[in-house]
Amino acid sequence: MDTILITGGSGYIGSHTCISLLEENYNVLIIDSLINSFENSIEKIKRIFYEKDKNIDNRIQFLKGDLRNKNWLDQIFIDYNKSHKSIKFVIHFAGLKSIYSSIKTPLEYWNMNITSTLSLLEVMKKNECFDLIFSSSATVYKPITSRLLKETDVLEPTTPYGRTKLCIEKILKDLYDSDRNWRIANLRYFNPIGSHPSGHLLENPKAMSSNLFPAILKTIRGEQEKLLVFGKDWPTYDGTCVRDFIHVMDLADAHLATFHFLKKNSSKFVSINIGTGRGKSILEVIKTFQLINDVQFDYEFVEKRLGDQPYLVADNKLALELLDWEPRRNLFDMCHDTLKHLLNS
Repeated sequence: MDTILITGGSGYIGSHTCISLLEENYNVLIIDSLINSFENSIEKIKRIFYEKDKNIDNRIQFLKGDLRNKNWLDQIFIDYNKSHKSIKFVIHFAGLKSIYSSIKTPLEYWNMNITSTLSLLEVMKKNECFDLIFSSSATVYKPITSRLLKETDVLEPTTPYGRTKLCIEKILKDLYDSDRNWRIANLRYFNPIGSHPSGHLLENPKAMSSNLFPAILKTIRGEQEKLLVFGKDWPTYDGTCVRDFIHVMDLADAHLATFHFLKKNSSKFVSINIGTGRGKSILEVIKTFQLINDVQFDYEFVEKRLGDQPYLVADNKLALELLDWEPRRNLFDMCHDTLKHLLNS
């Protein structure tokens, strides 16, 4: 069976997507530099399947390395072709992803995100691997505060992180226009949260993160005194930012559905919003956590954060139309699955 290459596969979204693919009996190769993730994610993935009496050791492999090392990457494709497990599909998660950090260190983001993608694409083309799902972001859009974001809305990112994502989308479009052998999908994520219901895989970045769920977990564990809520006078219904929170397993399943969608087409370039189409505020998330077994933690309003927007919610009609997929989990599921390892301990 052919191999699916998952770049950045030991990270939060990548590792969950690996689970969805492995459940469908695909072979996966994870390449990750481990700049912002941990190798033990691979063992956690295996543990999830061991607990179901399934051994996946021969269907998952991990290689540590930097995608910018083109010769090294090319040799991996060559070796897999020789072993009759050719890499015929790539899901590209690898890249730096902090909005705040991108504002502070833009050169690092442009170097890492663009250079690594160009290297990957050149090696894919050389080895006649033309199928790609790219991990894009809702940050590619010009912010609006009054309605859901559609794929046809203005693309005008406000941060270096968002601009690197849009730049890659444009590179991919140029590539497709030059050679219609390619099948490419840009999945524009909104706000993935939660974890696999086993509780083994949580969002656990190495670098300092101000993402909501890791910050809530740190507060519950007592690793920080209070949860910081950035702003209380945003132009929203309760003054806190509104986001389209989507369960990470729903997002992982969207990758599997996109994989099947692309395989049905001889040539395709498409950008798709992946979200629930329903906005929830930061305060709603906090209150939902506190409903679960009376989990209590303190929070404090602080100054607004650089790069934040008040309202970011997807119009997901295109995803529902094109893909054999829909989000199935609600906000309670997202919070409960995140806490499951704590509740059972």
